[in-house]
Amino acid sequence: MALCRGGAAQSKGDQPFLALWTPRGTRGLCHMERHDVMMLLRGRGYVRNRVCGICFALPPRRVVTITVPGFTVLKNGYQGVEKDLPEFEDLEGAARAVMRLQDVYALSVKGLVRGVFQRASGTHLPTLYSPGHLFSLSADDCFHIGKVSRRRSGHQKRNDLTFVLSLFQAGNVSYALSLSREFLHYDPSNKRVARNVLKYEKLLGENPDGAEAEMMLQRPNVTHLETRDLYEELCQTLGSRPTQYQSPDLHCSYETNGSPFLILQPIKRELIQWQPYVALFHDFVSDLEAETIKKLAAPWLQRSVVASGEKQQKADYRISKSAWLKETVDPAIVSLDRRIAALTGLNIRSPYAEFLQVVNYGLGGHYEPHFDHATSRKSPLYRLKSGNRIATVMIYLSSVEAGGSTAFIYANFSVPVVKNAALFWWNLHRNGEGNDNTLHAGCPVLAGDKWVANKWIHEYGQEFQRPCSSDPND
Repeated sequence: MALCRGGAAQSKGDQPFLALWTPRGTRGLCHMERHDVMMLLRGRGYVRNRVCGICFALPPRRVVTITVPGFTVLKNGYQGVEKDLPEFEDLEGAARAVMRLQDVYALSVKGLVRGVFQRASGTHLPTLYSPGHLFSLSADDCFHIGKVSRRRSGHQKRNDLTFVLSLFQAGNVSYALSLSREFLHYDPSNKRVARNVLKYEKLLGENPDGAEAEMMLQRPNVTHLETRDLYEELCQTLGSRPTQYQSPDLHCSYETNGSPFLILQPIKRELIQWQPYVALFHDFVSDLEAETIKKLAAPWLQRSVVASGEKQQKADYRISKSAWLKETVDPAIVSLDRRIAALTGLNIRSPYAEFLQVVNYGLGGHYEPHFDHATSRKSPLYRLKSGNRIATVMIYLSSVEAGGSTAFIYANFSVPVVKNAALFWWNLHRNGEGNDNTLHAGCPVLAGDKWVANKWIHEYGQEFQRPCSSDPND
């Protein structure tokens, strides 16, 4: 037998495939998982049919051509494209993202598996999002998500038996048993699945009435925040504000901020909150500027980090990619900085402001409740020798199909993503103390992706722009 590129037989949608040739012709298409492709190209000498579970041995040192969406990969050139292929960390991250969405937005497990974003039973809020096309999770997908959930939970309870194979698939023991039997049909030698079948059958026999109770996915290794419930409630509103929190003092206006730069074209301000002061400035950038900034940042995107003592490191409570852009990169950044200075009236020349940070949040990307200003003198922010972050300007460079709101936890409101708008707030009181009411979070992206640009302005250099005050409430 030999493995070679499919001739007449083509896979629909230009999906990865290998055609297995026998003396009688093509036996069929073998749809491969990325792990199988990597093992094949690295010389492990086998390929698995993910549908039937059969492994085929390959001759050593055979050059294999694989059709991948958009380009062809040869073994000799594999190392050149390997960095662009999904890694195991990406697969794990995708599983955790699905868990996070179900958890934060209280989604129905059954609906999520079918590709429908429905609320779990008992919630009074309407359906979050109705996609144009439904993409369901396969049994293999559910199995992997269940494994990630179980592995990260660090312990096993009696009810964990219901999601070893299909917590996401249905949330009940009877369906878990059905899926386990299906897995066992394709892989009779899998002793673990066989043991699960026996456990499910025993569990159903002992407690048939409780077998159908739908379970809510538990957050793995969660840091129990006092603000967690409020954070989730604010995310679930998708940026809408209850009537009881609306105030006649909040209004819209055209503003020049006393800047000659804005006289001919005043900026449109929507006052969101007085305490803390939060304002949304509409049409702050154009579509062209937003696309330019995203293109400039895209080649430099890396996993975002957070401050941890005197160091910076990756953290599960912030999932995104970010890049820093200096004003010398492109005239568009210079123009944007000039506009930010006019809007805020602050000195944003280096070192009194940080470079523009561009952030991309994919599906499930989020940033749990945090402060933009430093809460410890050991923070890396003080290395700039320009004091703490006095203000934040966050520009929405894209729209989001669902999710991604900015939730202010203690102030009890959230702001939806508004493309091309800029959200502004003061992080510090005039006496230099941090404003606790600015605790905020980036809600998980439910559908689409979210691009923002952050400009953080520091307190040094603003002595005349924003004079100090001894009043702790000012």
